[in-house]
Amino acid sequence: MSTINDSTNPVTTDLCQLIYISQITSTGLSSPSTLNDISEVAIERNQADNVTGILCYGNGYFFQCAEGSEQDLTNLKNRLLLDNRHKELKILDFSEITERRFSNWSLRSITLERWMTKEPELKKLMPFKPYDWGSNAWREFLDILQGYYEEQARTGNIDTPPIKYSTLGVTLSKVVGQHQAFFLIQTVLGIMIVMTLLWLMLSDKIW
Repeated sequence: MSTINDSTNPVTTDLCQLIYISQITSTGLSSPSTLNDISEVAIERNQADNVTGILCYGNGYFFQCAEGSEQDLTNLKNRLLLDNRHKELKILDFSEITERRFSNWSLRSITLERWMTKEPELKKLMPFKPYDWGSNAWREFLDILQGYYEEQARTGNIDTPPIKYSTLGVTLSKVVGQHQAFFLIQTVLGIMIVMTLLWLMLSDKIW
C-alpha cells in the first residue's frame, strides 16, 4: 500500500512517485518547440537527479509519472507550479513506492491521440481528457503505460531522445484531418449564402 505524502501520513522512504495532470497554456501552444523544450530540459535534469518516468501529451493535456527521491520530486512539483506552459496542475499521487516502474527511462515522451494508438485498453480512455476520469482511472492508465514500457524494454528500446514535433502543428493538422468533411460542408454552405446574398442584391437593382 502506498503512503500518501500529506501532513497526516508522511512519506517515510526515499523512493517515491509523483503523478500529475495539467493543461497546456496558450503560451505553451504558441511555441512550436514547447514539447521538445520540455523533454530536452527534463531528460538532462532527470538524469542528473536519478529521476525516471514517462510524460504523456494529448488533446492539450499532460500526464506525467516521475519516480525518484522525495526531495527531487518536490523540487519538480515546485518547478511545475511556476512553469507558464502548464496550468490547472492537479497532483493525483505523491506516494512511497518500493520499486520503479520506468527504471530505464529518464523521461519517455509520447503523444496520446486516438489516431496515434491501436491499444484497445488505451482507446477506452480516448479522447484524452484526464480531468474527466473517475477516481481510479489514472491507475489503470498507469498500468497500461507500464505494460508499454515493459514491451519496449524487451525489444531493447531503453530510452529515447526528445520528441520532435510541434504542439500547435500536430494539433491543427489532426483537427483538420479528423473534421475535413465538416469543414467542406461549412465551406459549401458559406459559398451558397454568399451567392444567395449576391442574387438578392442584383434582383433589387434589376427590379
